[in-house]
Amino acid sequence: MQLYKNQTIKVYNSLSGKKEEFKPINDGHIGMYVCGPTVYSNVHLGNCRTFMSFDMIFRYFKHLGYKVRYVRNITDAGHLVDDADEGEDKIAKKARLEQIEPMEVVQRYTVDFHNTLQKFNFLPPSIEPTATGHIIEQIEIIKEIIEKGFAYEVNGSVYFDVVEFNKTNDYGILSGRKLEDMIANTRELAAQSDKKNPQDFALWKKAEPEHIMRWPSPWGDGFPGWHLECTAMSTKYLGETFDIHGGGMDLKFPHHECEIAQAQASNGSAPVNYWLHANMLTLNGKKMSKSTDNNIYPNEIFSGDNNILSKAFSPSAVRFFMMQAHYTSILDLSNDALLASEKGYLKLMEAITSLKAVETGSKTEFDVAAWQQKCYDAMNDDFNSPILIAHLFEAVKHINLIKDGKETITKEDKELLENTLNTFAFDILGLTGVNEDANGNSEKLEEVVNLLIQLRNDARSNKDFALSDQIRDQLLAIGIQLKDGKDGTTFSAS
Repeated sequence: MQLYKNQTIKVYNSLSGKKEEFKPINDGHIGMYVCGPTVYSNVHLGNCRTFMSFDMIFRYFKHLGYKVRYVRNITDAGHLVDDADEGEDKIAKKARLEQIEPMEVVQRYTVDFHNTLQKFNFLPPSIEPTATGHIIEQIEIIKEIIEKGFAYEVNGSVYFDVVEFNKTNDYGILSGRKLEDMIANTRELAAQSDKKNPQDFALWKKAEPEHIMRWPSPWGDGFPGWHLECTAMSTKYLGETFDIHGGGMDLKFPHHECEIAQAQASNGSAPVNYWLHANMLTLNGKKMSKSTDNNIYPNEIFSGDNNILSKAFSPSAVRFFMMQAHYTSILDLSNDALLASEKGYLKLMEAITSLKAVETGSKTEFDVAAWQQKCYDAMNDDFNSPILIAHLFEAVKHINLIKDGKETITKEDKELLENTLNTFAFDILGLTGVNEDANGNSEKLEEVVNLLIQLRNDARSNKDFALSDQIRDQLLAIGIQLKDGKDGTTFSAS
């Protein structure tokens, strides 16, 4: 269904600094590129938040009926330690420290990245290209930029000439920075630097003899600059100008600024119509940092094996927590915040489950169709997931009133309510049910718990209440709550 024909979406475009009506280049089709991870360590929770935001956006576009080509890259070469064209490649450094091959590092942490995102119930992107798989394309772009006079080669390295580019273009158009101010606030170049200007950035770096990751080029053996890979891969798969480019707020400058400059220098046109940036995740009010031990990884949250949180939290509870803040807002992770979010998530899941069993009547006490459009309106307003969640809880309130016999709902409205809740909670927000997980173990869990329920029922029949209580309490201790009712015992898991 082409629902997008009846919905008008507005997005906050970092390029203009305001909300704009979203109009794709090709009707019914969207090209979206998101900067992926540099795979030299386990994926950080802050990175997960960025990718989760764009997973939600991807899901919404698909739900509206758009054909979306979503490209999210893997950086497996070229990202230097200090992000300023000096020092070691992050992956090569990790390989040296662990005394393994760089591609072993890439494989290990790419697998971790995919496993973690699978637990969070991410949809895979349409294409997931790697920097090392596109060396030829990057070399060709460098040739074009040199030919047009916006880059220069020195001692086997190639640098983008920011000052020359800025004579006819606007370097700083995305971040709002002025080149004159950047030059005034920059120290002089070190004597050994090959750059003409401090603001120039590497398109190709000469590989020193000890550098393992190296490829032949017209300028000698070397490796591509970090910024170049995204220009090469986005334009190859989405065209010289495409709809949406996303990433973390920290990438706006210099990474995304350099992408714009490279693309304009090579093909003469602005590469992206809408730039979307997700904000950062803090921990207990402070920036996440391994050096200060103010850091936590996703698997440490899921297992409870950490010194920060009071208990383990499921991937869906964490995902629900992240969806409760707008993607452009700073979000602070804390034990209290996760506990509150888990409570809200369980309340929402319980209402969705219980709606199936409610009896219908001859009239509905609230306007379900109008409520449904409010859910769409929230997502149409720059993917406002916290407002959407507020609307979902408006439905929870009515479901509870219907259950208590204080309101009624018709069969048709019940079906509409149920379908809408499932659509927005599961298909768009990407949540999973309480008894589900991304590894598909829900059926096994249900079988095991039902077996324990039967053993507990047998114990109660034999008046062995100590064993009955022990089964109930030990299940509760691991997050599985039994509920006794007139139709038997059911359970919920957190």
